[in-house]
Amino acid sequence: MTLTVNFFVALFVSLLMVPLCRKLAFSTGYVAKPSDERWHRETTAIFGGVAIFVTVLGCSLLLGLTGLPMVLVVAATGMFLLGLIDDIWSLKPFTKLIVQIVIAATLLFFEYRLEWTGSLIIDTLLTLAWIVGISNAFNLLDNMDGLCAGVSVIVGLTVLFTLMAQPNTGAEINFLVILLGATLGFLVYNVSPASIFLGDSGSLFLGVCLSVLTLQSGYSAGGGQSSILSIVAVPVLVLLVPIADTTLVSVMRILHGRRPSEGGRDHSSHRLVAIGLSERAAVGVLWGLAALGGLAGLGMQWLSDDWSTVLAVVVVLAIAIFGIYLAQVRVYEGTESERKEFMTLRPLTVNLTYKRQVAEVILDVFLISLAYYTAYRVRFEGDELAALYPSFLESLPLLLAIQVIILLLTGVYRVVWRHFGLMDAVTLGKSVMLGTLTSVFALIFVYRFENYSRGVFIIYGALLILMLTASRASFRIISESIRRGVQAGDRLVIYGAGDGGVAAMRELLNQNDRPYQMLGFVDDDTSKLRTWIHGYPILGDYNGLVSLVMSDAIDCVVLGTRMIDSGRLSDLEKLCAEHNVKLSRMHVDFKSLVAVS
Repeated sequence: MTLTVNFFVALFVSLLMVPLCRKLAFSTGYVAKPSDERWHRETTAIFGGVAIFVTVLGCSLLLGLTGLPMVLVVAATGMFLLGLIDDIWSLKPFTKLIVQIVIAATLLFFEYRLEWTGSLIIDTLLTLAWIVGISNAFNLLDNMDGLCAGVSVIVGLTVLFTLMAQPNTGAEINFLVILLGATLGFLVYNVSPASIFLGDSGSLFLGVCLSVLTLQSGYSAGGGQSSILSIVAVPVLVLLVPIADTTLVSVMRILHGRRPSEGGRDHSSHRLVAIGLSERAAVGVLWGLAALGGLAGLGMQWLSDDWSTVLAVVVVLAIAIFGIYLAQVRVYEGTESERKEFMTLRPLTVNLTYKRQVAEVILDVFLISLAYYTAYRVRFEGDELAALYPSFLESLPLLLAIQVIILLLTGVYRVVWRHFGLMDAVTLGKSVMLGTLTSVFALIFVYRFENYSRGVFIIYGALLILMLTASRASFRIISESIRRGVQAGDRLVIYGAGDGGVAAMRELLNQNDRPYQMLGFVDDDTSKLRTWIHGYPILGDYNGLVSLVMSDAIDCVVLGTRMIDSGRLSDLEKLCAEHNVKLSRMHVDFKSLVAVS
């Protein structure tokens, strides 16, 4: 009951404070003006962080919050003031980094420390990097309306559940509930189109608070300390979106000869907008990924160590593949001389960037290991699994070598992911089956197949086919999902649901410069009615098309078939002209350049 009261008091106070801070920002001139490096188009107040900080501090005092370590309050206040000064006077990145290190060192002095390795020196350095890195990650994530605040709420909820499962965290829980209420109240004004921004004061304040609170999240649900995997993976998964976005931006800026600390429209959110999503949809995708990471982190609290490994690896690999997809989106612009200079100064880096086969092999090593390990987990458990675990370890190197070589020889690494198709999947399946059989024969020859199970290899083969197919098809799945989510452009219907219509659909939907809302097909073949092609419905026959045109339900009709008589075509042209509907026809022609008799 107390937590609920604290949350709603903070929410109510925040809803009142944000408009006041917005008015203060405009009256004092502390606003963010549109620029090439900024995403927003209107002059916007930047004192959202002030509203959140005042709400959190005021509610903590008003509600009599006790037991919260003073060092956390001091560190959060210091980070807020650093951000506020930067909002007003624009500090140099080096100066900000020094102050952040001092704040992190203060927390370390009072025993706020990650316990990942057991080495005091290494854990101290990791904690320093964690607090500074996560604080800046939230700062970088504040690049689109509602993104940083929304992710902060999702992360905060996840951390709240982890803290509630642990002893002696009452003060931290109450503080976090107040922080969530204050942030949610700000988010009401920050969703697109935002009327106020967090500013560096808000993003750094949220970042340091959540980074410190996640230091306590690597424990089991029962309150005891869990395995090293959970200790490391839980906070990483909970903060996966800020970490992934910062990694993507930093790596891509370095590869393109830019400073990681400079601003720009090259974040994951900007890349999602560049490939066709609306601003709100892009933010929604990243909120969803943050929730996925949070759920994975919570799942690891209750899963066994072995299944936690599987879950963590799957989620991290999925986010990594998504990041690689976004990395290919072109967001940097420059002159030809700048591009030539970049190519001259960084030939090795650029060369490695396009060695996708190397990345594929590394990915496959992880997937093969994961599939083999999961097969053992599915087939055996308890003492039986422990007894056969040495067999798993001794056979894994042999399995990896054989499977990777066969994937190479069968041409799997020559497939372009963006155009992965059915026959590529068949080739991949054959390669995995051949690799599995070869591995079995090798184990028979080397170990006489003693202490090995045929069932394990059947499960392994099936899992590996699924994993490799999913990884190769991921780019097409992401592209198709985004394309179907686009709600901009002309409403399109294709007349003809045969091969020509499908070809027209692919060609039109692949035009990034002119988006379409694909509604479906129409076809005179009655056997195709109420069916679907490539996820789009057959809306009816010619009469159905006439109804769509007359009801102004479509903007564009494309003829994807030649099987239409001249009379009907003439009637359709007149109908479209009357209702201002575009009508076009796909035309494919091959021009002979060299004639051979």
